[in-house]
Amino acid sequence: MLFELTANAQEFVLPTQPVETGKAPGVKVKLLSTNGENKTYVLVFSPGDEVRSGLNDFAQNYGVKSAHFSGIGDVISTKVGFFDYERKMFRVTSLDTSEITSFTGNIAILNGKAVAHTHVSVAAKDGSVHGGHLLELYVGPTLEVFVITEPTALYKKLDKRYNAGVIDPLLEK
Repeated sequence: MLFELTANAQEFVLPTQPVETGKAPGVKVKLLSTNGENKTYVLVFSPGDEVRSGLNDFAQNYGVKSAHFSGIGDVISTKVGFFDYERKMFRVTSLDTSEITSFTGNIAILNGKAVAHTHVSVAAKDGSVHGGHLLELYVGPTLEVFVITEPTALYKKLDKRYNAGVIDPLLEK
């Protein structure tokens, strides 16, 4: 009897890995309302746009220093991470075409730049749901994200125990 052994190397990425900018050229932004210093925007991503890149570009281009967001849409491909406490890295899971069942996150300042932190759950073709920390997401037909900005800046600092940026509500720059 012949057995074939295959090994799939598990991919890991650092929590502080920078996001490449300019990978969401089709995203459209519209200001929906202003309530005092709060603003509500909709970001409509086009097929093939990479969402983390687009969210970070939006935050930097619109001067967002604090926000929260949610969205609905469709995925061509995505990579989500589950934090491995021993390695202090995200263990990567890749998924292909799927529907977003949950998409939520926030924007805060880390090292002088606005960065988005997003968690996502997606339903695969067989109905199973996978999720975690969003590492990469390429849009299918559309992704619609509603962003609410806040007037008070939130800042992140590096937590060396986890090698990750975390919001410190007492931090001022």
